[in-house]
Amino acid sequence: MGLLSVPLIGCGSASAAPSDKPQRPVQAGKSGKAAAKPAMASRAAPVAPAPQTELAPPPDIFDAQALDLDFWLKPRVLTMTRPQSGEKTRVLYWKDGQIIDSAYQELCHLMRDVNGKETAPIDPKLFETLWGTQAFLARYGIEQPLEILSGFRTAKSNDKLREAGVPAARQSLHIEGKAADIRIANLNAEVLGGLVRSFRQGGVGYYYRSGPRGGWIHADTGLKRSWKG
Repeated sequence: MGLLSVPLIGCGSASAAPSDKPQRPVQAGKSGKAAAKPAMASRAAPVAPAPQTELAPPPDIFDAQALDLDFWLKPRVLTMTRPQSGEKTRVLYWKDGQIIDSAYQELCHLMRDVNGKETAPIDPKLFETLWGTQAFLARYGIEQPLEILSGFRTAKSNDKLREAGVPAARQSLHIEGKAADIRIANLNAEVLGGLVRSFRQGGVGYYYRSGPRGGWIHADTGLKRSWKG
């Protein structure tokens, strides 16, 4: 089984300290002294229920910069599906600081140009972002596979998409094997995109669409930027 060495990216841990609960101010009377409560009341006034608020998320949720080194050192298993071809895979592709070559080739095949029927090498940094996204979400009980809507594209396939009105850049990083359009079932595209962006590995495009399947996120290893399409 062949191994390919790749750089390891680690993020320093971060935490957020909870703020103290604010104290209710004491109301003062006209004389400047604290107003005293009446000794007797004929009837108690009804107390309005406290407004309900949403629970605050953990301080590090959906922020990859909060991850410690141990997260990046553990073996990496990617679970992905390709709706266009009906393929699924769950593979250990990285261990002890090295990519497992046979697993890498399997992932590249799943990320191939399904229409053009061509396979190309995929940037290992892209797999690192995809794995990190999936592993991070798993810590909060979200364990659905990554849906790969588009991976590598030939220039010809990219041009066909443009002609059909599909949002595709003329010099798309999909052509270089450095981009993927992804989706996770039942996860809001805004949340998924925010997590991918927090890895600071490249560009993130937000594509919102109505319907039961929702939109998708473009992730690449190019310049750090973001946009909505």
